[in-house]
Amino acid sequence: MSDKKDAKQPYEVLGTHLRYVREQKNETVAEASGAVEIDPEALERIEAGTERPSEDILMLLINHFDVQDQEAVQLWESAGYERSDNRQQRPLQDLTDKAALVVLAMDSRTVYSDGLVIDANASGLVLNFTQGEAAKGQQIPVAKVGMSYDQAQEVIKTLQHAVLYGKQSRRQLPPATS
Repeated sequence: MSDKKDAKQPYEVLGTHLRYVREQKNETVAEASGAVEIDPEALERIEAGTERPSEDILMLLINHFDVQDQEAVQLWESAGYERSDNRQQRPLQDLTDKAALVVLAMDSRTVYSDGLVIDANASGLVLNFTQGEAAKGQQIPVAKVGMSYDQAQEVIKTLQHAVLYGKQSRRQLPPATS
């Protein structure tokens, strides 16, 4: 009987790490599972190390918890997903003259925000949308959107049009130009 209790679960390292990240964000299992739209029982099995999340679910958890760079890679690898090391690694500056296609796991839910922090650099802007946690006086990141300065100008125009003409207004942003 104790052998079963002492036996290591197949994804114990992943589960322990995800539980730690969730607890650092002061979220319950119900809150975290609701945010990524999985059953609380599924998140409990993942955190217990008995279940491996799909790549999509793991990516949603990483994004929801705002796990950064090396820690995200550690979670990904502890789930048994391999890094794609056959791609060429080049500095970002080498890619600025070339068109790039980026494929991301998309979450089509609407996320509401009551805060915004904007980071700017020579390449453009990153909008960090947040939600306030009134009880603790903290802002929790809910989404990040990066864009060029030209695209930001178009977003401003589109927002102004939507505010002026009401809730029924829908405009498509023009495609980004090279």
